[in-house]
Amino acid sequence: MFWIGNTIFVNSFRQRTRGLFRKLSDKAIIDGIRNQDDKVLNYLYDNYYQTVKNHILTNSGSVEDVSDVFQDAIITLYQKISSDNFVLTSELKGYFFGIARNIWNVQLRRIRRTEELITDFPDDNDEEVLETLFHRIMTRAYNRLKPDCQECLNLYYDGYSYEEIAEKLRLKNESYARRKKYLCKEALIEIIKEDNEYREYQRFLK
Repeated sequence: MFWIGNTIFVNSFRQRTRGLFRKLSDKAIIDGIRNQDDKVLNYLYDNYYQTVKNHILTNSGSVEDVSDVFQDAIITLYQKISSDNFVLTSELKGYFFGIARNIWNVQLRRIRRTEELITDFPDDNDEEVLETLFHRIMTRAYNRLKPDCQECLNLYYDGYSYEEIAEKLRLKNESYARRKKYLCKEALIEIIKEDNEYREYQRFLK
């Protein structure tokens, strides 16, 4: 997957190339994404980023959240349009915004549930039970991940940059490292959902 992760570089690149981009049709954008055209990626940043940013910042998000959601939305869009049965039935910009909004809504629900967990435990015993259950589920799920995904997530949560992760995992560039992290995270979530104790954990959250 293609993505320029360094914001300073992107902004500098945009300044140098501003004016070179004319309005692209949805078909041209889709073809460009399929061909991993950097010019189209920068076009998306120039024309789609602000809409996503406005939505997230007015819905309890931060600037860091905007960057993560936008990049995850790019990856999701790439996966969808790469499908053989993809059919665009609306304006691409609205379609992309819908993807980003759904990603943020999922993250926001997780954040709010975490906040509720922190403030809604008058009984220390209940909190201990939940922490033990969560740790058990996570350990089992993590152990089922492929070794390369385990290493990728370990590096990410240890604070390594995507560039450093790409180097350590011998990936082509930081864009591939970013996609690798995203896919490994999704794989971990799917494994967690399959865990027999996950429903019990969900019951504690309600």
